[in-house]
Amino acid sequence: MPPKKNPLKLNKLQLRTLALCQVLAADEDLARIDEATGEATLLQLPNPHGNHVHIGKFVVAARDASGFSNPAVWTALTRKGLVRRPDPLTVVLSAEGIAYDTGLADKFLAPSDH
Repeated sequence: MPPKKNPLKLNKLQLRTLALCQVLAADEDLARIDEATGEATLLQLPNPHGNHVHIGKFVVAARDASGFSNPAVWTALTRKGLVRRPDPLTVVLSAEGIAYDTGLADKFLAPSDH
């Protein structure tokens, strides 16, 4: 039997936020991976300008990245063991968070034109 899709029952905003965190974690300029734990410390969260946000080499609609500024999203992702927030400016994506299949990684990313 195939694994259950979205076993932690994340809502759409939580899934989008986690997927964007995974993109950030995969970019060595935007995150540091702890080889011992498999966790990724995100060096900074992107800020929207206009109707979009730059995430590494990608452009994402600002509405798709709105979870970055939503404390309830971070609370849910923390409670489910996908991220840690040691302080308000730091996001650490757990190994489970990196591996979680959101099904969205390629749905709303487009290469930046600027």
